[in-house]
Amino acid sequence: MYPQFSFEITHRSSKSKARCGKLVTPHGAISTPNFVFCGTKGAMKAITAEQLEATGAEIMLANTYHLYLQPGPNVVAENGGLHKMVGWNKPMLTDSGGFQIFSLGHGCVADEIKGRRNFMGTRGKTLLKISEEGAHFRSYIDGRTHCLSPEISIQAQRKIGADIILAFDECTPFHVDPTYTARSMDRSHRWEMRSLREFKRSNDNTQAIYGIIQGGIYGDLRRESAEFVSTNEFFGQAIGGSLGGTKEQMNHVVACTCEHIENNRPTHLLGIGHMGDILNGVKNGIDTFDCVHPTRLARHGGALVDPSTNDGHESININNARFIHDTGPISHTCTCYCCRKFSRSYIHHLFKARENLGGQLLTIHNVHFMEDFMKHIRELISASKI
Repeated sequence: MYPQFSFEITHRSSKSKARCGKLVTPHGAISTPNFVFCGTKGAMKAITAEQLEATGAEIMLANTYHLYLQPGPNVVAENGGLHKMVGWNKPMLTDSGGFQIFSLGHGCVADEIKGRRNFMGTRGKTLLKISEEGAHFRSYIDGRTHCLSPEISIQAQRKIGADIILAFDECTPFHVDPTYTARSMDRSHRWEMRSLREFKRSNDNTQAIYGIIQGGIYGDLRRESAEFVSTNEFFGQAIGGSLGGTKEQMNHVVACTCEHIENNRPTHLLGIGHMGDILNGVKNGIDTFDCVHPTRLARHGGALVDPSTNDGHESININNARFIHDTGPISHTCTCYCCRKFSRSYIHHLFKARENLGGQLLTIHNVHFMEDFMKHIRELISASKI
């Protein structure tokens, strides 16, 4: 089913389940473990595709839900597919759209997955109904109603044209009881089978599909879902859904799930982007991660740094007054354009003056930093130090 795709594990650590690998797609190879940068609506915020490539990034993500609503899959196809439309000739991944529908509908799923407990569901709930057919929702753009089904999601992803696409599933909040979580998981499995059938029906060998493991915080359900995905013809597997209300619970759910996955397939952890969480995932055998964290952090003045140089914290806030007279770079060990050319003092000034350049420079730094971080992880795995 996947003649233009392959996944080879090139090294396994002797200290953990961490492994290095090579994931081959029609648009090039990805060294794993690796980080997938989010160009949610078909664009990286504050950075061009050319600038992203200059950092060494090997893969980016776009979101089916947003592109389905604007400009629409047909428009993307008319532009030659998303690769050509955005000027990116390396691998791309699209998610199914399910996460955004259910996140907007429940108003809190994204906060739970990211470990933010003080969520209030501030965005309007747009999910109207979940049926066997699919998810019925109201567009946040113009208020029109839509139904995104497994078949429509796959058809949309086919037109968008990413190398790796995801099956359609439901994403439940962590506090949902086990009875509903089990029903939701079973429905997701039926939706994933429909996604797989639709994928096979239109398969032209240019894309590969991942199944998604659900089950909330319940170990028995995670095991059942992992076994379901493993026994079907998915190229890879993604761990989805809410992973709990605390870091400890998230780590437990990830470890529990990884006990039951198909080890020879590429494994993706959806929506996780903090360094500590990535390191934990890598030790459990995760190959790729995605999150808006590095770019969102940059737009608000957050710069990623080595925690060992910053009292254990993964970032600094350049808006703080202590940087007014700091003429040093964001990081003395970083070779990105931002750190080679500009001082913390200057970038602090840009944010205080509300100049867009500040967010752009920190975005370049954070993306470059994440690339270096993942490269360092691969080096540690190769030396069996993690």
